[in-house]
Amino acid sequence: MAQGRGSARAGGNGAAVLALVLLCVLLHGEFAESAVYTVGDRGGWTLNSGGWPRGKRFRAGDVLQFKYGRGAHNVVAVNAAGYKSCSAPRGAKVYSSGNDSVKLSRGTNYFICSIPGHCGAGMKMAVTAA
Repeated sequence: MAQGRGSARAGGNGAAVLALVLLCVLLHGEFAESAVYTVGDRGGWTLNSGGWPRGKRFRAGDVLQFKYGRGAHNVVAVNAAGYKSCSAPRGAKVYSSGNDSVKLSRGTNYFICSIPGHCGAGMKMAVTAA
């Protein structure tokens, strides 16, 4: 009888190990699917980067890297109204390091530069993530 209990414990431990391995594989797979994109490619986040997302497929969890001269621009995550009006709503997240990473949420993600005149000159971008 003692031998049967040992086998049951070994089977339980094996199932726990298998579950842990499967969890690690699933988590790794989720992160492996995320991609990192440099906005504007080599040109970076500039007045001409608004059309940069065209033709690209983004997924929730992908990361956008905004590279620009610190102090020359910024990146503000806004809602649709802020995008349309080129204004940052109260409480909007502002990035200003010159090398900012932003994780995309499912749906349309809107970004503007809030330096006066920049958004109106086209420094804004809408990125839709599946």
